[in-house]
Amino acid sequence: MHRRGLIALIFLPCSAFIAGQKAGPVTDVLGAHMNSGRGCSACHAAHSGSAGNGSAKSADASAGSNMLWGEDVSSLYGKTIATGGGAYVEVLPTSLSANTPDVEGMLTCLSCHDGNYASSAMMKNKVYEALPATYGTQNTVPTMFGTRIGGSSSYLSDHPMGLSAKLNCGGGGANWDCAQTNGKILMTGAMSSRFVTNYGFFVQPGVYNNTAVVLCTTCHDPHTMNVVNITASSQSGLPKGTYPTMFFLRAPYNPSNTNPNSNSTSQFCRQCHADKSNEMNGGSAGTVI
Repeated sequence: MHRRGLIALIFLPCSAFIAGQKAGPVTDVLGAHMNSGRGCSACHAAHSGSAGNGSAKSADASAGSNMLWGEDVSSLYGKTIATGGGAYVEVLPTSLSANTPDVEGMLTCLSCHDGNYASSAMMKNKVYEALPATYGTQNTVPTMFGTRIGGSSSYLSDHPMGLSAKLNCGGGGANWDCAQTNGKILMTGAMSSRFVTNYGFFVQPGVYNNTAVVLCTTCHDPHTMNVVNITASSQSGLPKGTYPTMFFLRAPYNPSNTNPNSNSTSQFCRQCHADKSNEMNGGSAGTVI
């Protein structure tokens, strides 16, 4: 065999490998939180907090003191917001070093996602993930809180969240027949344990005064946008594997599924809204992914 032919044979598999690597889009698990390539440094700064990211609008002694947070949250300190139709009132922390779960679970998220007090942050109310055809196209999907069509600044139509948005057990009303110990939800009742077998319990409530509360990070994992891994240690009866999700949600949630019996999107909400579940209503349907 001529040397030229040998070189060609060696090169051919390499070319095929490279072509294979380029086949199809590559999506980093950070998804939209890659922030046009800035990645981790868009939210975290290794030195000096928001000053290290060049985004400090005012002097803040607590900047970077929690999670090396690199966004300026000073405009949100101490602000009062009401969610869930006004039934849940949250007074935001006055410092990043405040020892309450709404610092990491809410305040830091709003430094980019609040369109009322923190409107100058990089978040511009754009969705950077492909929406399924089942979503409506009449309006832009909102990604900033505190903004409304017409310019009204209000959180009233947002999901309840904050230190007053408590998760309860007991099996009455919307509650699961679960148990709560020092703020940890234990899905050990007859119906709640059946739900865990059928779907799981992926949400991560915050803990305040030994009580579970709903924060942004209860439902959302800011570091993984479109996949969720279910392992042997997961609190779920679903088979181990990688499942699709959307909007950084912590559990299987796939409105793009073409199976008309798919119910993962409803199952996600039923993790807290027990009265809407099959188990609480005597239904036998499990989870159809």
